[in-house]
Amino acid sequence: MNTPQKKKSRTGLRSAAAAAAAVALACTGLAALPSSANAAADGVVVQYRTSASGASADQVEPWLKVRNSGSTSLPLSSVKVRYYFKADSASAAYRFACSWAVKGCANITGTFGTLASPTATADRYLEIGFTPGAGSLAPGADTGDMQLRFHQASWASLVQSDDYSFGPQRSAYGDWSKVTAHVAGATVWGEAPGGNGPTDPPDPTDPPTDPPADAPKLFDDFNYSSHTDPRINANGWSVRANSGGPGVPGATWAPENVTFASQSGNSVMNLETSTAGTGASTKHTEFLTRSMKFKNGTYASRVKFSDAPRSGPDGDRIVQTFFTINDLKAPMADDYAEYDFEYLPNGGWGEPANILYTTSWETYRPDPWEAVNAHSEVRQSYAGWHDLVVTIDDNQITYYVDGQHFGTHGAAYLPERPMSINFNQWLIDLQGQPSTTPRSYDQQVDYVLHVKDQVLTPSQVNAMVGAYRSAGTTFQDTVPAG
Repeated sequence: MNTPQKKKSRTGLRSAAAAAAAVALACTGLAALPSSANAAADGVVVQYRTSASGASADQVEPWLKVRNSGSTSLPLSSVKVRYYFKADSASAAYRFACSWAVKGCANITGTFGTLASPTATADRYLEIGFTPGAGSLAPGADTGDMQLRFHQASWASLVQSDDYSFGPQRSAYGDWSKVTAHVAGATVWGEAPGGNGPTDPPDPTDPPTDPPADAPKLFDDFNYSSHTDPRINANGWSVRANSGGPGVPGATWAPENVTFASQSGNSVMNLETSTAGTGASTKHTEFLTRSMKFKNGTYASRVKFSDAPRSGPDGDRIVQTFFTINDLKAPMADDYAEYDFEYLPNGGWGEPANILYTTSWETYRPDPWEAVNAHSEVRQSYAGWHDLVVTIDDNQITYYVDGQHFGTHGAAYLPERPMSINFNQWLIDLQGQPSTTPRSYDQQVDYVLHVKDQVLTPSQVNAMVGAYRSAGTTFQDTVPAG
């Protein structure tokens, strides 16, 4: 199966989506966090102002600051802030954007949820979160300006005068208890709209309970001898050899560059991508399931990303991945689906340096380029081994890296059809390193796990993989076809 050629150009999407941040309404039905009006001594204060004070507006503009009023350093990745509002209609969808932030808009996330107990002034909320790149707040420090906004997906005018968290007179920053703050799941500031007391679902790092033992599963420890091992085909995998995108025109997909070796007691798959600066000399690699039979549930893998080539000069715009995908039946077809982990060690798609994306695709059109997706990203090095988990249920898609929440994308991006499971490594173009000196890059994969229709925590994933290895099981596939 070809990975869509669309992946050669994310630039068009990123420029088109920059104003809206491409975060759609997630009608998740999540319950609100506990209602509380804890004092500032609990550790966090939220300040608010608005730059759009009219009863109606094109956009809601909640500008926020978060201050650490406690006595110890506060990792911002543990903080969630909620702004509550009344939807303009039951079917209204919203988009979040960050105009400017001292901490950097790339380190701020915005997702939408639905209150368990709607009130006259609130049935939805915008939840603001922070990536690890936002760092920590020392005691007494604050985030500085976060100039945030959201609007209807249709850009229709919206009414904000009936929104719980809206303060039309707030033209300067001040403490605002109608916006709540939560640290590691506990409410530490503000008061939610009345009747919204139940807690969120358990954090993914909570101690696991055993998932149902009879859930259909795919597990593969990649215990193969070479790319020609007949067990690869027997176990439902394909080593790509056909031509086509994504990536450098004229490149080939080289099965012989997919190899297997023992490492620390486990068999590890290596994807090698090489080039000498021309399309003809460029060899990409991909390993994928032949069947598209995977949909909701948990997907997990342990992957080693690399920042530098194994040999030769550095600088190529390479993409290292773990993803699920199905085929695009027609441009903008609404039954397309794709869920990506993509690491770019040397940048690309307009990014100057290393960045990790998680992206949930609804659909796209290759020419002229148009895409509907949501993405989360962190701009830092991810060289080394990482545990990657993505879960898909009937409400949302949630990504984790090394047991930590990385991003959540809403119901608009859920899959309509089953998908394949894929790993590949390829070059976006040859502009990052113009040298004709040969060089090669490695991406390694330890295992892959899929549990059908079950949402596992990262700790449950680790326990399940450990159980397979303790039992000496290197492969199992009980996921039914179709």
